[in-house]
Amino acid sequence: MDKPTIKAWQAVKRIFRYLRGTADYGLLYQAKGEGFLKGYSDADYAGDVTTRRSRTGVVCMCAGGAVLWHSQKQRSVALSTTEAEYVAASEAAKDMMWLMTLFAEVTEVKQKPILFVDNMGAVKLSKNPEFHKRSKHIDVRFHFVREKYNEGKIDIQHIDSENQKADILTKALPKTRFQNLRQQLGIVSEHMNC
Repeated sequence: MDKPTIKAWQAVKRIFRYLRGTADYGLLYQAKGEGFLKGYSDADYAGDVTTRRSRTGVVCMCAGGAVLWHSQKQRSVALSTTEAEYVAASEAAKDMMWLMTLFAEVTEVKQKPILFVDNMGAVKLSKNPEFHKRSKHIDVRFHFVREKYNEGKIDIQHIDSENQKADILTKALPKTRFQNLRQQLGIVSEHMNC
């Protein structure tokens, strides 16, 4: 930062305070937790005020903790919330298929992974093999999630927004919601009694 504004400097100080306050935090996995893969995808529709592109958030969970996560700006402008969520679901499906291949190399995979999406339109679009007038413009590469669902390699379920773990990766959240989701991801203090 060459010439930081007061607002930028305050943000940097806030980040460092957060890092100092959470230095003893880490990922906790539970041996008796659910051993199968769960994925969560979310998008903020047109969240970038300059480009109007949406942000994708993906979290993959196993044994009670996050094993893969990322947040990235989508490559193109989505024309609806459903499209932004569908693009995010496709990214999550790709990550989940990669993890399933990795898991299959070290253990027997017994359960089909589940992808949780908080947009009913995106869930329906993922499960419907037909193309519709309102979705025909969606780039072919984003139909990966639909293909994996139709092949029976992934299940897709709706989840309410309050329980959408990937929400933490797409937008700023109130403190209590952030802390709740952080804990749901398996990120806890080593001093917590678990």
